[in-house]
Amino acid sequence: MGKPTGFKEFARRTPGYELPADRIRHYREFSLALGNEDLAHQGARCMDCGIPFCHQGCPVNNIIPDWNDLVYRNRWQEAVAVLHSTNNFPEFTGRICPAPCEASCTLNLTDEAVAIKTIEHAIAERGWSEGWITPDTSRPRTGKTVAVVGGGPAGMAAAQQLARAGHGVVVFEKNAKIGGLLRYGIPDFKLEKAVIDRRMAQMAAEGVEFRTNTHVGVTVPAKDLLEGFDAVVLTGGSEQPRDLAVPGRDLAGVHFAMDFLTQQNRRNAGETVVGADILATAKRVVVIGGGDTGSDCVGTSNRHGAASITQIEIMPKPPAKEDKGLSWPLWPNRLRTSSSHDEGCERRWSVSTAAFRGEQGRVVGLDCFAVDGKFQKIAGTEFTLEADLVLLAMGFVHPVHAGLVDGLGLDKDGRGNVKADTVSYVTSNPKVFAAGDIRRGQSLVVWAIREGRQAARAVDSFLMGRSDLPMC
Repeated sequence: MGKPTGFKEFARRTPGYELPADRIRHYREFSLALGNEDLAHQGARCMDCGIPFCHQGCPVNNIIPDWNDLVYRNRWQEAVAVLHSTNNFPEFTGRICPAPCEASCTLNLTDEAVAIKTIEHAIAERGWSEGWITPDTSRPRTGKTVAVVGGGPAGMAAAQQLARAGHGVVVFEKNAKIGGLLRYGIPDFKLEKAVIDRRMAQMAAEGVEFRTNTHVGVTVPAKDLLEGFDAVVLTGGSEQPRDLAVPGRDLAGVHFAMDFLTQQNRRNAGETVVGADILATAKRVVVIGGGDTGSDCVGTSNRHGAASITQIEIMPKPPAKEDKGLSWPLWPNRLRTSSSHDEGCERRWSVSTAAFRGEQGRVVGLDCFAVDGKFQKIAGTEFTLEADLVLLAMGFVHPVHAGLVDGLGLDKDGRGNVKADTVSYVTSNPKVFAAGDIRRGQSLVVWAIREGRQAARAVDSFLMGRSDLPMC
């Protein structure tokens, strides 16, 4: 805990943002960091709540009260060590995790949760700036080799843990750079890519080899890995997007959200953009899907200079405030407004799309209608939205099966994910393990890190008969 009376003395504070009119002119991160005194006050607010429910809210089991207290007491280097004991990449989660820990905080009963995510981010950045985050090469080499297929957060976490256990680790990534959706899906204004690069440098110094532009199952036969490595860990993500099978879907100007976001990240990085440019400049944009990916499309469209942006969602509008007596300490259903929404966007709920309208092969609008709580059409509610660009941000259904998954002949669960449990993480092939979205379906970066860490322990046990790696 922090100061016994800290939660009474200090109000919750989180970093501010650049003004919307300024930040939409660039793709850099735009949060304004708190000073050390303010951070100490935020750490002091962590109360002696008896049972720290923030632990159950955090998938990686962060020891949150401990590092809150250490920040309050100005013991930052110790805080860095405690934070990294459960989370390989707190600089990622401190930026893009939705902070279920804060929803579970006891102080959230009064809507004044400890600023856990803010403190986590500050600890990680202090660790980097002070040079406290260094390569760990303390374990002797085992002579065992592991192939990790997929360079996203699950693969990075698994690779780092396995390298620290002494194994030879090679990460295979189909793209030009490591990071998965952290690199190519999440906009730079939420996560600048130098943040990934510095962690990759640490991992390389720990012995992790990165082989990019290597698409296992396409340019490299999947079965070659079975012959060349002692174990294989699949962390390729859930990349099959949910489509919208309505008339007009084939019109030009209707795209999957990830194609749109990936193109912009490649432009920012100076990479070649494959295919025709998908740009929102001076266009009437409609985003279908109300989640984080949809929000990222809104923010990117604002930076392109869209003429208008409308985001529609089939779910009903959530309440502005949850009933804490029913929801706490679980993740609540309530209205969430992102910084991208604040930059300019019309939001509409309980809306379904019947068809896309086109002229000369290009989309010009959507035929829509309102739905009830069971997603059934409400008679007489038909309306049309004008659109020059439609972005489908409705999530992902399962990993891509062709090539890797089917090439290894792996069993799938009822949703089409690679079948593996959360203890052994082993697939139907005893030499192949699966972790992250490829196993659990689309989820949060913090769950990817958790599964990567746990799978690494399972692989280490498989190779050595035992493991000293942490359970989480």
